[in-house]
Amino acid sequence: MKMKNILSTLFVIAVLGITSQTAFAQEQFQKGDKILNVGIGGGGYGFYGGGFAVGGSFEYGVHEFISVGGQADLNFYNYSYAFGYKDNYISVPIAARGSYHYGKHFLTINALDLYAGPVLGFSIDGNEYYSGTSIVIGAQAGARYYFKPAMGVFAEFSGGSNVIPAKVGLSFKF
Repeated sequence: MKMKNILSTLFVIAVLGITSQTAFAQEQFQKGDKILNVGIGGGGYGFYGGGFAVGGSFEYGVHEFISVGGQADLNFYNYSYAFGYKDNYISVPIAARGSYHYGKHFLTINALDLYAGPVLGFSIDGNEYYSGTSIVIGAQAGARYYFKPAMGVFAEFSGGSNVIPAKVGLSFKF
């Protein structure tokens, strides 16, 4: 399935969830929250790459504003070089992450969670000619909107070494 079709499907699910749910009092991020994100991403590495990724992350609220957890993705990307040369790679970045949930300081929308934080780990990389590992180091920032008390959508952007640049998907709070 093409990424455009997947994004369209996630958007429709989000709209249906929002319109089917009556208003509810959803608390913003709290200590003790457990959040599972499952989504898709795009990008690649460097200026020449493009790609597609699937993955997830888990966070646990250790403080009123802070969560810690981990993330893992499966990234398929390709490079196109001069003279028509192309190469395909697969990487599996696995990293620890921390988030500061700063939206509580100024938001009045209880169902919206804004967060940002560091990412640190390693990536298993390879293609038919090469396999190895590399360091994952970067930062992520995102937003979650809960259209039901325990279910929502998220969008996340990352920068750094061996991170997926953009992800969207579903969030589950339990």
